[in-house]
Amino acid sequence: MLDYDRIASAMDYLIDRAADQPSLEEVAAHVHLSPYHFQRLFCRWAGTTPKRFLQLLTLERGKALLANSRSLLDVSHELGLSGSSRLHDHFVQLEAVTPGEFKNKGKQVQIQYGIHATPLGHMFVAVTPRGVCRTGFVNFNSKAELLGDLHHSWPLSVIKENAASTQYVIDAIFGRNKLEKPGPLSLHVAGTNFQVAVWRALLKIPPGAITSYTQVARWVGSPKAARAVGNAIGANPIALLIPCHRVIQQSGVLGGYRWGPARKRLVQTWERVRDQTIEI
Repeated sequence: MLDYDRIASAMDYLIDRAADQPSLEEVAAHVHLSPYHFQRLFCRWAGTTPKRFLQLLTLERGKALLANSRSLLDVSHELGLSGSSRLHDHFVQLEAVTPGEFKNKGKQVQIQYGIHATPLGHMFVAVTPRGVCRTGFVNFNSKAELLGDLHHSWPLSVIKENAASTQYVIDAIFGRNKLEKPGPLSLHVAGTNFQVAVWRALLKIPPGAITSYTQVARWVGSPKAARAVGNAIGANPIALLIPCHRVIQQSGVLGGYRWGPARKRLVQTWERVRDQTIEI
């Protein structure tokens, strides 16, 4: 088992058994490592200690998170800001397909894709010359399913595997190559006008903050369309970069996620701890 597989497995184990409060020794045994080596490996990949990760998983979340996030979110949307995390330092900008591209169904568009190991599991990434058009979790959807979905959205495009061409996306998300000055990171998406409006609104939610479907509906000028917003969020083609994981139900319930509710909680927790100072 490789290091990233161990950490992804450990995170899944912690999520599944958070109520049981597993010890460091128990989680380390699950991934066949000594507690000492597991602790150091987890900190290196996850950006925090297993204990801190578990604490965040077991905090009372829901309404408290919504209340704590609300003022920050309102300011962000009023000012048109998108937060200040490592990810948003890249200035994520979203471009919808042109009417001509939509009509031509991606004809003559070159798409390259790759599968990459990450602390959150293997990720599928696809890019066009204009930007990222797809990201998803391979351990939730198979490679064949993700490719099929990509073909469905861009039926006449030329799709080739080339992991080297998509590595920069993984570097941007997970903060690798820190010495390099980040540049703009473009997303190239196909969707209805309403879907694109919702996805743009999600880009303004600061990392670590949480909002509700109802609040997003207000932001896009359709305050009674929370269900339609939920459908648009469910159709999000770009995991992590379009942060649909930051939206939960008004009641505080986690809500659905295109890549599964367990993955949603994992991503939320990872995002909240990744910039914290680590003590090993």
